[in-house]
Amino acid sequence: MPFSEIVAMALQNIRANLLRSVLTLLIIALGIMALVGILTAIDAIAFSLNDNFSGLGANSFTIERKWGEVKSSRGGRRQKVGEPIDYRQAMEFKERFHFPASVSVSFQGTSLGTAKFGEVETNPNVAFWGVDEQYFEVKGMDIVHGRNFSLNEVNDGQPKVVIGYEVAKKLFNNKPENALDHIITVGSDRYRVIGVLASKGASMNSSNDRAIFAPLLKVKSIYGTEGTEYSVVVAVNNATDLDAAQSEAAGVFRQIRRLRPGEQDDFEVFASDSLVAILKENTTNLRLATIAIGLMTLLGAAIGLMNIMLVSVTERTREIGIYKALGATSASILYQFLTEAIVICQLGGIAGIFLGILVGNLVTPALGGSFLIPWGWMALGFGLCMVVGVLSGFYPALKASRLDPIEALRYE
Repeated sequence: MPFSEIVAMALQNIRANLLRSVLTLLIIALGIMALVGILTAIDAIAFSLNDNFSGLGANSFTIERKWGEVKSSRGGRRQKVGEPIDYRQAMEFKERFHFPASVSVSFQGTSLGTAKFGEVETNPNVAFWGVDEQYFEVKGMDIVHGRNFSLNEVNDGQPKVVIGYEVAKKLFNNKPENALDHIITVGSDRYRVIGVLASKGASMNSSNDRAIFAPLLKVKSIYGTEGTEYSVVVAVNNATDLDAAQSEAAGVFRQIRRLRPGEQDDFEVFASDSLVAILKENTTNLRLATIAIGLMTLLGAAIGLMNIMLVSVTERTREIGIYKALGATSASILYQFLTEAIVICQLGGIAGIFLGILVGNLVTPALGGSFLIPWGWMALGFGLCMVVGVLSGFYPALKASRLDPIEALRYE
């Protein structure tokens, strides 16, 4: 019997038992929808976070004070930290680090600032940063209107700012380009706007769109204290030199921190690709857990499909006898019932994949992700449906193919 005829007969039998077939199809569709939907959401969020982490660049690293836990003499635990990286240390490192790389020094003055232009004022949730002339390049941040700070402006601590896109829209009636060369007030100080950053969206509950950047010395004069910690970020010119740059940076910083030979580092060199590695590791575990849950759901669907196919074999015993009396072989009977199971599974899989993509991409924008078509998970869905169809349909199909035609014709 030609394969096309077997498929046609399978579809005809599915239509003949439409309600039962649809219910089984829905069980499979819901399982695939949950599987593909969650995996799509995880991927979209992971890609979004990866893009945001990559704002540091794949060729950059930061130098931070070390945090760690050690046992106390009484058996308890206490937190041990390195001394904060102060302004002198950060600037000395910038001067002494002679490597083909860019070094930026910055610190956050406040995360609860307000900006005002005329009668318009932002909410008190604007981050106010002190940065140098290398900051935007090292961080991978683009200025869409205006320009960056010059070296003289940074060294002189001039009252000028580059503002985030959301701040510019708020203060200048949704026209960020109008912000240039205007005077705004941040806290109680006045600044001239020289640039507006390109919008990058929110990430991890913070956003450069809702931030204002001024020369480092200017912000230091307002918010700097003896305990202020400065951030040091290094971006090497060639990503292949990252390991060498980290080693050299560690050596230079040990000298600046006056650490003796053999003394443990009280700072950490943290590469931006470590964030991506952590992200990949965590999302891999989430994906494996999701696949395991999806397989459990599909196992239940497979058992249900096998039960329905066994009932179908019993109901169509006389029909099978007629087919065999007309010359149908056991192989063609087996293929027909097996095809019915596979067709039901694949129809359920198609519906589940469509719903999964829809659900996944409805959830991700709310969590900071972007639209994604998960080709890999679609292939996984089709593959799982094929496996479920074969496993759940094989035994009923084998039982149907082994029926004795005479006994089958006599079946009431």
